[in-house]
Amino acid sequence: LVHAGKRRPRPRRRGAAPAALGAGADGACPQVQRALMALTLPLEMLQVVKGRMLHAMCEGLSRGTHAQAKVQMLPTYLCSTPDGTENGDILVVELCQSHIRTLWVHLQGDGNQNPQMIEKIFNMPADIKHGEGAALFDFIAQCIIRFLKEDINSIQRPIPLGFVFPFSCRKKRLDKGELISWSKGFTCTDVEGQDVVQLLQRAINKLEICGVEVVALINDTVGTMMTCNTEGKPCEVALIAGSGTNSCFMVPAQLVEVAEETSGQMCVNTEWGCFGDDGALNDILTCYDHHVDRESSNPGERRFEKLVGSLYLGEIVRHAMIALAAEKALLIGNDLTVLRTRDLLKTQQVLDMINNKESNVEVRRTLESLGLEPSERDCCRVQQICRAVVSRAAALCAAGLSAILSHMCQTRELDLLVVNVGVDGDLYRGYNRFKEILQSVTGMLAPECLATLLPSVDSSGRGAAIVTAVALRLAAKRREVDQLLAPLRLSRADLEVVQALMKREMELGLAGADNANTSLRMLPTYVCNTPDGSEKGEFLALDLGGTNFRVLVVHVAEDIRMASEIYVIPTTLMQGTGEELFDHIIDCIKDFQVKQKLKEHILPLGFTFSFPCQQLGLNKAVLLSWTKGFNASGCVGQDVVQLLQEAAERKKFGLKVVAVVNDTVGTMMSCGYEDTRCEIGLIVGTGTNACYMEERRNVRAVEGDEGLMCINMEWGAFGDNGCLDNIFTDFDSMVDKTTINVGKQRFEKLISGMYLGEIVRHILLAMVDKQLLFCGKPCPKLRTRNIFKTKFLSTIEIDGLALKQVQAILCALELQASFEDSTLVREVCETVSLRAAQLCAAGLAAVVEKMRENRGLQQLTVTVGADGTLYKMHPHFSQNLKQTLRDLAPKCSVTFLRSEDGSGKGAALVAAVACRGSNLTQ
Repeated sequence: LVHAGKRRPRPRRRGAAPAALGAGADGACPQVQRALMALTLPLEMLQVVKGRMLHAMCEGLSRGTHAQAKVQMLPTYLCSTPDGTENGDILVVELCQSHIRTLWVHLQGDGNQNPQMIEKIFNMPADIKHGEGAALFDFIAQCIIRFLKEDINSIQRPIPLGFVFPFSCRKKRLDKGELISWSKGFTCTDVEGQDVVQLLQRAINKLEICGVEVVALINDTVGTMMTCNTEGKPCEVALIAGSGTNSCFMVPAQLVEVAEETSGQMCVNTEWGCFGDDGALNDILTCYDHHVDRESSNPGERRFEKLVGSLYLGEIVRHAMIALAAEKALLIGNDLTVLRTRDLLKTQQVLDMINNKESNVEVRRTLESLGLEPSERDCCRVQQICRAVVSRAAALCAAGLSAILSHMCQTRELDLLVVNVGVDGDLYRGYNRFKEILQSVTGMLAPECLATLLPSVDSSGRGAAIVTAVALRLAAKRREVDQLLAPLRLSRADLEVVQALMKREMELGLAGADNANTSLRMLPTYVCNTPDGSEKGEFLALDLGGTNFRVLVVHVAEDIRMASEIYVIPTTLMQGTGEELFDHIIDCIKDFQVKQKLKEHILPLGFTFSFPCQQLGLNKAVLLSWTKGFNASGCVGQDVVQLLQEAAERKKFGLKVVAVVNDTVGTMMSCGYEDTRCEIGLIVGTGTNACYMEERRNVRAVEGDEGLMCINMEWGAFGDNGCLDNIFTDFDSMVDKTTINVGKQRFEKLISGMYLGEIVRHILLAMVDKQLLFCGKPCPKLRTRNIFKTKFLSTIEIDGLALKQVQAILCALELQASFEDSTLVREVCETVSLRAAQLCAAGLAAVVEKMRENRGLQQLTVTVGADGTLYKMHPHFSQNLKQTLRDLAPKCSVTFLRSEDGSGKGAALVAAVACRGSNLTQ
């Protein structure tokens, strides 16, 4: 391998020892050469190890393979890195190899750079490590109370506690973790499988240490990551190379399938010490590694850790020395009995022997202290073995780290990952070459990643305090966010109230058009039948609702075939005279009929006219007001069908308008042709409305009691009389005040696409003002009306959408969002769109329940024809609507059918139903 910092390897003979790992092989001794070669991993093999580690990590993240995965990828439920604002007093207790460490840490909100710390060490009796679990936790609690009484004078309650527990735990929350297995010589009974936080809290409570609450369970790896954050650049990876070895890193939460949390990011504890327990490392294990494993307390387990952890490196060197001595390549003439003593050689002694490269003085001193009499050649060869063992550990750590970095780069879809990596452990700190090898080999194995290695400062103490402080900050933020969003989160009881109000307003509206107490006009449409499949013939349809309008010819037979053309209405005609406007429409119809070779035909026409009208018959509708930029004179108060017929007469053009409908009725009729049970139409797009088939006897504005009639609810105005004031939030009021129809269409302003983006925008602004979002920095572009489009909600809420893509959407609005910010923006969008779907469902529940009661049925089966961009394009709206409707109307079996071209095809079908049985289709 090349020198640290360079990115490409020199050409070299396949299988040769990498130079960075080079042990200075003794050419005169083949036995030493073989030993060194066995301990040296070529770059090709390190690439293989990296690939296996990456595969093992993916198995650990997947719900399907997690149970048998050796690299378990345990969720930590730490979902944020520090932002530097953390402050306050934190108590930390750390379970160490031979003692309990207690700390009092005061964070000052200065970027966590200068914490004030008070520390005390309590030696742990040796028998506690092997006794009952209760005794261990009682001892920890006793150390805490002694520390608080003897060393901490002024204490404010409550006291948040961070518990550093350096063993593998299966976490359910940040403050809940079940011990998977002991290691590092601990064998306490009745702890494995138990929640260690609960065990400690129980011991604390037993001693009546008032106000001490365990907030976070931390291992030293997570602590390392948390201490290495630099201003403006968070640390997202950590690696421990000490008595044991482990790593952790930040991943998108949805990739951690075994965790309940699915949004934002989460720190995952790899527990990579167990990598290779399934045989994945068998082809790199030496005979020395096998000896060490057999003599350990857990043979066959934690194989990667036994190649890397300092707890084992001295033992590997000892067994290599035994083998070489047996081959007469080392310590000839010495009594080797001493070498057969387990744990004779400590890793610190190994590091001391290789840190001075030029002299064998330390090697000789160490070997003589063991009762050996080494020659100069012995010292040289032992030093070579020590260097090879430690260098291999560094290279293996690099292979694991490169797997993590490549995984991060791939899942974030980056060409280049730039990241900080926190590193700690006595190997990393105790051998200068370890960092160089780690940096160099990582660079060659993951050239698409630029990693900066940062040494951790007191990862288990200061790091634990920061983790705890971050948890407290997030908990406080969560309370504020929940309080802000609470008015938009509707309970079942809230929705039942809306359902009951909608039903009441429907009944008042049906009772008479002059009823001033209702917000629903419940307009008769004079559509009295839905398609039954017998409709036949050829029909024209005209769809007018904006600057473009469409003319269609619809052939109704065994199936429906259509041809259409779009025509433009110039602004001058939109705001000119009514005669000019309708003359232009007739000219376009004539042009269309010529192109379709229908010039000599007078076809029945269905007219979709999407402006406010009072309908007086199936083909009679009086325009109440223009909208959408139209202001043609001489039209308001007139029958629009008559205006169209008069234009046809002026143009000497035969025309027969048999029905005028709005788009909601067209949707119902379009879907009714496919499903005869379709008796409800729903539009949820830019605006919202619904229609349904009502018992004619209940429609007081129309004579006759027999049969059904479609009622255009115009439910967008539901609540205009104040009945929904308790549902309206401050954010809704802000949106309402800036509209052209203040106080009108209030239900529509809670549901439809024209307004949801604005509601979200106002919520985000409130969060910025409360320092909950974007670090409280001014967001001038966010203060622009309608800048946050409803289509952003649909995109942001797509399942599996990476936070990086959410960030890109926000970046386009000049919002510099962190992953944490992006998660919160997504939550706001989800809250607003869910409320919209639930309110829509409450309205529909009132409709279907009224239909069921009208017909005296125990169970109603009905289909809803649905259309609109919000219903069709939002990833969760329709599903949330259906689920809520099932909850609110359990006695109604409702099927939803998406409408295709309801405003065009539906108008033709209204005409077809009207003509059914007559000769108008001829």
